Amino acid sequence: YVMLLTLSPYTPRFRDRVSPPGVMIRPYLNGFTIAFNVSQPSTWQPYVDSMHHFLAAYDDKVQEEKNIECVPGQYFIQGGSDSEEKKACQFKRSLLQNCSGIQDPTFGYSKGQPCILLKMNRIIGYRPGAGVPVSVECKVQKSNESHLRSVDFYPGNGTFDLMYYPYYGKFTHVNYTSPLVAMHFTDVQRNYLVPIQCSLNGKGIINDLNSDRFLGRIIFTLSIGK
Repeated sequence: YVMLLTLSPYTPRFRDRVSPPGVMIRPYLNGFTIAFNVSQPSTWQPYVDSMHHFLAAYDDKVQEEKNIECVPGQYFIQGGSDSEEKKACQFKRSLLQNCSGIQDPTFGYSKGQPCILLKMNRIIGYRPGAGVPVSVECKVQKSNESHLRSVDFYPGNGTFDLMYYPYYGKFTHVNYTSPLVAMHFTDVQRNYLVPIQCSLNGKGIINDLNSDRFLGRIIFTLSIGK
């Protein structure tokens, strides 16, 4: 009991080694294979529903009501005590452009051009990229490179802006919504299993550790039928 009294609910006691972040994708329904047939809406509608559900917290009006506009390109350092509530920067789903679900409510799935969202895992106090925004790139994993011919990234050129960091923890950073990078797979070979690796790139990022497929990268499979 005495030992528990010495622990802070706001900040981990030991932070001498902050690991590089892992990553995750959305939609995530049945493992890391996203498979559907364009001509059969029942095969892709669950992915679309999952995307709308996930992005509800990113609706522009929700973000404008709860969070503030921040200065891009620099970390948002906030002082005060550990227990003091921290402000969060707006990340509006409209920033995701063609992958926002606003212009195209099917996120490209009805056209065989699916959008997939990438997010970093939250690490309290972590400042990714050492002052330079971390970027995302995707490539075919151990297969025919020509099966992935085009990927668009949003927002901008597929980077995580520094203004969303550092993260101060769920008890004080209550309205924090993780920044996202949308990957729009606009030209993928049809009727093939296409294994894809999307990786973070930046100073201090580790993305080539064979024993951990989620550290700084993620591997998933696209199977798009006609």
